[in-house]
Amino acid sequence: MNAHTPDTQWQRRLTWVTLGLCVAGAALGWRAFDLQVLDKTFLQARGDARHLRVVPLPAHRGNIVDRQGDILAASTPVDSIWVNPEDIDLADPHWTQLAQFLNLPLAQIHTHVQTYHDRTFVYLRRHLAPDLKDRVMALKLAGVYAQREYRRFYPSGEIATQVLGVTDVDDRGIEGLELSYDNILRGTPGAERVVKDLLGKAVERVELVREANPGALLTLSIDHRIQYLAYRELKAAVLQHHAQAGSAVVLDTQTGEVLAMVNLPAYNPNNRPEYRSMNARNRAVTDVLEPGSTVKPFAVITALTQHAYAPQTLIDTRPGSLQIGGRTIRDVHNYGVINVAQIIQKSSNVGIAKIALSLPKEALWQTYNDAGLGRVTDSGFPGEASGRLPPHRLWHTIDQASLSFGYSMAVTPLQLAHAYVALANDGLAMPISFIKRNVPPEGFRVLDGAAVRTVRTMLETVVEEDGTGVRARVPGYRIAGKTGTVRKVGVNGYMENKYLSLFAGFAPASRPRLAMVVVVDEPTGVYYGGQVAAPVFSAVMAGALRMLDVPPDNAPSGPLKVAHLAGVATP
Repeated sequence: MNAHTPDTQWQRRLTWVTLGLCVAGAALGWRAFDLQVLDKTFLQARGDARHLRVVPLPAHRGNIVDRQGDILAASTPVDSIWVNPEDIDLADPHWTQLAQFLNLPLAQIHTHVQTYHDRTFVYLRRHLAPDLKDRVMALKLAGVYAQREYRRFYPSGEIATQVLGVTDVDDRGIEGLELSYDNILRGTPGAERVVKDLLGKAVERVELVREANPGALLTLSIDHRIQYLAYRELKAAVLQHHAQAGSAVVLDTQTGEVLAMVNLPAYNPNNRPEYRSMNARNRAVTDVLEPGSTVKPFAVITALTQHAYAPQTLIDTRPGSLQIGGRTIRDVHNYGVINVAQIIQKSSNVGIAKIALSLPKEALWQTYNDAGLGRVTDSGFPGEASGRLPPHRLWHTIDQASLSFGYSMAVTPLQLAHAYVALANDGLAMPISFIKRNVPPEGFRVLDGAAVRTVRTMLETVVEEDGTGVRARVPGYRIAGKTGTVRKVGVNGYMENKYLSLFAGFAPASRPRLAMVVVVDEPTGVYYGGQVAAPVFSAVMAGALRMLDVPPDNAPSGPLKVAHLAGVATP
């Protein structure tokens, strides 16, 4: 009889199975204990690899403010949407909603993701408004993430756009002062290590890897009040005269600071689709022009410095024209026999040409060069043009004559304004600055002081009744300045009926505080500088002098006139 009955066999098998399960359980328990307690590095590393991430900490760009502390440019927080192509599921129906939120065709998103399928970070849309970002993230799409960034905002819009410049989508300066001072304004991004959940949301901050350092504050010399005033008046003139463009520069004669710089046409930097390169350039610094009669004072300074003429020296301008070789120089009228001061007042081309032709070429060139005409101002603005002042050894007779009334040379509006600062400062030039100065710099002599003071008196007669710039007057202040009207140059020489209208001057004439240059490009109809540019100078200078609390130096005497100036009705 077999000793191993079925029951015995079953019990033996059960024992072996039980023993095997116990051994297996003990092995698994030991392994779990080993991995989780004794040697947990492996699993922790694997977990960290899936959920531990180093994420950037954005650093906002420094603000740009005007001299009063008003914000001209600031970086505001925005969010950008990005994906990891390895984690996304394009078949998810919520992708249709995502495409609608991002205002992108779904097919375009598919193509974009597939193009960069080998990357782990692909932008879908940048710089979203916070509420739109929240709607996108509420879809809870796998592999879709949001990242905090900054976008530049310009509260003044187009008023100062060419001076400030713009930044690119990564908040880096690419034009204007944003570019010049990018190394100061740009912050240094930081980084931190965080734990993210399955949806990519940071749930725990592990450690700070590198602290983010924001950009520095940049305080400009610009006075936003004067900037707006110049923009408003220049735009009104451009529209009134149907002009192609315009520029205006206002400088502080005591410090060399740029208080206002306006160019038209402009664009709103907050609306990037409006961006056009021709509207973004700072014409007052990058474009050159022939300054016309605005440089006649420098020819007279040369004549006085050479002791060849005095203010009352008579010049015969009859019959109102002067033939030089095959060229004819003309005046608007036949002024007859007039003195040097009247040549400036009436802006006689014939008179100033005769004076220039009697002077040494080297002396005339030296005065222009010392005044900074045809040379960069070293303002630090990117793309500043140098202009052109031909070497005197290359001058022909007609060149020497035409240079005296601002032809055959090229300057920027900023250079011309800089030269007028020297006229306002008794021959001392001031270095130009777009940055606010707390201490006035040391001026450096470029022109003879006595000659400059004499010419400054002549420039006051320009705004008198018999002068060409009467419309540049400012009630209560003595004004000194000069009109200019220049024919524009085309591919085939000087063009018919296309002009530049200019006015350059400073105030108050007794103790100058502000210098200003106005340029209106291609006005239609009336085109003389005294009729087109001078009124802009008057309006801006009147407002700016009041804003800066500059005391009047030409207040009429008597209670009746004083009350009238104050706007008080009198019997």
